[in-house]
Amino acid sequence: MKNEVDINNNILIWAVERAGFNVDYIAEKIPNFSAWLSGDKKPTIKQLEKFSQKVHVPFGYLFLKTIPAETIPIPYFRRNDNNKVSLNVYDSVLILQQRMQWLHEYLQNLDEPALPYVGSMTQNRNVNEVVQSIRTILGLEKTWAREFASWEEALKNLTIRVEDAGINIVFNSVVGNNTHRTINVDECRGFVLTDEYAPFMFINSADSKAAQMFTVLHELAHIWIGRSAGFDLRELSAADDPVEKFCDKIAAEFLVPEEELKTQWDNKNIEIKKLAHYFKVSQLVIARRLMDLAYIRKDDFISFYSGYLKRIKERKESKKSSGGDFYKTQNRRIGTQFANYVRSAIKGNSILYRDAWQLTGLNGKTFDKFINQL
Repeated sequence: MKNEVDINNNILIWAVERAGFNVDYIAEKIPNFSAWLSGDKKPTIKQLEKFSQKVHVPFGYLFLKTIPAETIPIPYFRRNDNNKVSLNVYDSVLILQQRMQWLHEYLQNLDEPALPYVGSMTQNRNVNEVVQSIRTILGLEKTWAREFASWEEALKNLTIRVEDAGINIVFNSVVGNNTHRTINVDECRGFVLTDEYAPFMFINSADSKAAQMFTVLHELAHIWIGRSAGFDLRELSAADDPVEKFCDKIAAEFLVPEEELKTQWDNKNIEIKKLAHYFKVSQLVIARRLMDLAYIRKDDFISFYSGYLKRIKERKESKKSSGGDFYKTQNRRIGTQFANYVRSAIKGNSILYRDAWQLTGLNGKTFDKFINQL
């Protein structure tokens, strides 16, 4: 038959397992797949294109003679011993890496200076010294959060400050715009790609707002010491790694300074709820900080953590979702700052529309409307 091709069975099976499926499942979804494996039939180019889309593998990989070696380009830390990540996390890292590489070159061509704070610290520095450096770059005082009515507003302001400092921040819970490819919070709360011109951080938007705030600070610490990484931060605690633990300490001290918490905690009648309101962070962050400083036991924190997540889940389920505004969602998934760079590049004829579409995951009129509403 016209356009039939020979494909290595090992590649087909690898592609299926790489996507987290099994052969029987794919055989139900892809006509003649079993016949391909048995040799009774050969796939056509069009059939292989459909197959590659189903298993999320680059089309060209299907023609390789041997299975390619794929490794996530950053260290990945998890609280359990399994540091293997899913294909969805892997592809999300590659998407942001592609954006980072383009933006790095774009900013260099504009003769923009490198960001001096990237890699300016080491894990041997004093935690308070790193925290103060971050505050200085972001233009935030020690008591910055108190001017906001809630910690949600504080998180929004923090996000703006991070972007103004030159850091690209993405809030997403799926691969690109593919809502069928979700990223599990227990596997990935976030990751960060450090770069002296275009650092990127990914925050899992499916996570609670409380955890998102802690993740932002954890990732900032990674940028300051110049270490890219991915992490699950289960129970807001780092994996058993010196760098991860150091970044955790920085995040905690930035959000809830130890000296100030001690002063408040000495008032024996104070409650976690009141402390959360005072520091403009979530109750979850306060509970985690109290555990770190041995004001409450680890068992007490774990119990509080489980109850908190249960309340959050019940609250979400009780709310009816309207689906949200598509273009506001894109602002978060792509990142407002990065999108504005792409828009400037288009206006300056520094990028083809084809490449801009690939970088943003949007095309045609949808892309035009998104860019125009920025």
